[in-house]
Amino acid sequence: MRIEILSIGRLKAASPERDLVDRYLDRARAGGRAIGLSAFEVVEFGDGKSPEAEAETLLARVPAGAKRIVLDERGRNISSETFAQTLASWRDEGVPATSVLIGGPDGHGRAARTKADLILSFGAMTWPHQLVRAMAAEQLYRAVTILTGHPYHRA
Repeated sequence: MRIEILSIGRLKAASPERDLVDRYLDRARAGGRAIGLSAFEVVEFGDGKSPEAEAETLLARVPAGAKRIVLDERGRNISSETFAQTLASWRDEGVPATSVLIGGPDGHGRAARTKADLILSFGAMTWPHQLVRAMAAEQLYRAVTILTGHPYHRA
């Protein structure tokens, strides 16, 4: 199953946030292949004129048959283990891809939330997209380590 992060907003080419995202996704790629998780890529889009326009941009890039995870402060708070098991369940069901959607400064448009398979929150606080992208990349890597039994995740 391919995993991608679709994000409104672009990280600077040389930034600590980009380095962090790249580091976690490189690790996820290396460990994920053995368990049927692949790609781990980031696709960035410029800011739109409205959350609705941004939602359309993000949704247009989601591959056919993919599951959609929308990161939103009003979403569910779940454990890393539950997140890992959700990805594993979708993989085992034959889902071809999972897209993690990160909205712009005004959040997600209604269409993104309506079409989500999972609305996920990293807490009630609002986070800048640069940090959310790094947090999402880290949780994807953590999911790989949980599913492979790697000691990175210590419950």
